[in-house]
Amino acid sequence: MTKQTQFIHLGLKDYQEAWDYQEKLFKDTVNRKILNRKLPEEEQVETKDYLIFCEHPHVYTLGKSGNENHLLANAAFLKEKEATFYKINRGGDITYHGPGQIVGYPILDLDHFFTDIHKYLRYLEEAVILTLKEYGIASGRIEGLTGVWLDWEDERKARKICAIGVKSSRWVTMHGFAFNVNTNLEYFNYIVPCGIQDKAVTSLEKEMGRRIDIKEVETKLKKHLASTFEMELVN
Repeated sequence: MTKQTQFIHLGLKDYQEAWDYQEKLFKDTVNRKILNRKLPEEEQVETKDYLIFCEHPHVYTLGKSGNENHLLANAAFLKEKEATFYKINRGGDITYHGPGQIVGYPILDLDHFFTDIHKYLRYLEEAVILTLKEYGIASGRIEGLTGVWLDWEDERKARKICAIGVKSSRWVTMHGFAFNVNTNLEYFNYIVPCGIQDKAVTSLEKEMGRRIDIKEVETKLKKHLASTFEMELVN
């Protein structure tokens, strides 16, 4: 069965506002699952699934297991760069979000798909890998490192194009991925991205040598997410 998933595009959205928005959907879904367990089957209400796309103004986010020392800039410098900083409740270390980056937040009840977080992360990666393939760019995974990489088999040349960090509770997911399309890569100079000291970061624009139509990339990525997860995206 193809699972219907509501697609929501928030456009350029303040990080805190987007975080609050996905937190509400996440908590509503988790609470509904808890309530359903207390009800007879005929009275249970089906949970909903969501896929949110957005861009953020310049912002750094630190996962709950991250090292704050991986932020290499002080508050005054962040203000000068018009960037904000948040400690958040996803896994992973520090990352950057900004204009020209596709940020995806799937709020999925994995009971509708498969109850396997490792597989879930690999599926997110696969959708990005297939999207990059449409631009003639080969990408892959590095064992032990979440995300999508170029030249992944050469540790000297390997560079990340998509970071992933998620949270889940009762098989409901939140947070997600950040895919660098036309991203200003300068902002990665002020952190140790994802806590990895010896790997570079890149963007689709840098690899292609030209500005990329981000809406076109979003369309391709949506198609591959829908196909990989066998879901139907509806507005």
